[in-house]
Amino acid sequence: MDAKTETKEPDKTRDPRGASSRARSDASAKRKGDAAQPGTPEREARDKGADNQKPSLQSFPRRHPYISITILIVLSLAAGGMTMWWLNARQYEWTDDAFIDARTITIGAEISGRITDLAVTDNQPVKAGDVLLRIDDSDYQAGLKQADAGVTSAQADIVEMRAQIEAQNAKVDAAQKQMAQAQAALDFAKAEDQRNRDLLAKGTATQQQAQQAASTLRQDQAALDSAVANVAAAKSQIVVLQAQVKSAEAKLDQAKASQDQARTTLSRTTITAPVSGRATSISVANGSYAQPGQVLMMFVPDEVWVKANFKETQLDLMRPGQPVDIDIDTYPERSFHGRVDSIQAGSGTAFSLLPAENATGNFVKVVQRVPVKIVFDKPPGVLLGPGLSVVPAVKVR
Repeated sequence: MDAKTETKEPDKTRDPRGASSRARSDASAKRKGDAAQPGTPEREARDKGADNQKPSLQSFPRRHPYISITILIVLSLAAGGMTMWWLNARQYEWTDDAFIDARTITIGAEISGRITDLAVTDNQPVKAGDVLLRIDDSDYQAGLKQADAGVTSAQADIVEMRAQIEAQNAKVDAAQKQMAQAQAALDFAKAEDQRNRDLLAKGTATQQQAQQAASTLRQDQAALDSAVANVAAAKSQIVVLQAQVKSAEAKLDQAKASQDQARTTLSRTTITAPVSGRATSISVANGSYAQPGQVLMMFVPDEVWVKANFKETQLDLMRPGQPVDIDIDTYPERSFHGRVDSIQAGSGTAFSLLPAENATGNFVKVVQRVPVKIVFDKPPGVLLGPGLSVVPAVKVR
């Protein structure tokens, strides 16, 4: 009974599946044992992987001392550089809203005429007084000659009037002498008449003699009156001649004014450079007909400056006379120096064509820009024109 039972029980050691499991377990144990043995390649690879997977920050300076020192020096230099940059940058106020500015001059025609000589080309540098262009002056030359003739005629009239006055003065002198002669004759006639009257009263003279003396007295009185009238007439004629001289002098002044006007008009046929600079934007050519007020060209003077629009929050420490470093985009490799000349009394928008209207319900505060004029310490020596971009840095501390 027991033997049958033993024969019927399955033999686990002979089960194929159980044998496979035991074999796999034995192989795994063998591999673990081999891996655990020191000095084997598997053990060294595992150790290296473990070291790479678990780096230590504290051990990095010990393992890489030179790299650590280099990083520390770089960080120290960077911190020092940033500190020095901040200490230096806080001394300056700068803006990139700045441009070269100048008082450009509009060259226009003041008279009409055909252009006979255009003496400059586009962007040509010229000096003050150099000829820019000429207008046909033949008509204006004739006008000046006519004005000169008017002056000469007026001067001749004055000379003639003064000569007549001198002649009239001579007539006055002659009339006064005749009046003196008549006065003397009258005095003698009065005395003679008085003697004849006395003799007639005494009976020593005849009645005829007394009448003759009285007649002579009346004639001499009439002659004196006539001489006095002649003197008065001669003197009045001098007054008339003097008035004519004044009229002639007025005509002379008028003729001289016309002469000056003709000479000025003639001078306007030649247009010269008002200051040293460059002629640009020329819109005419030889043979063009110029009209009064027509723009012929633009003129840019050599004297330029910088118009920098700083924020109003940058003006607290800014004063005229402070030094300025000027960088011009056109010349990136050169640096220019200048100084603050003046600060505009008001923001830029206050003087614009359409200033902002802030008296509204939807007001939004915006930082305003204030133009600051910056002049160069010495002439830049390069070609600069209005509108070129500039970056000025004002040293305010």
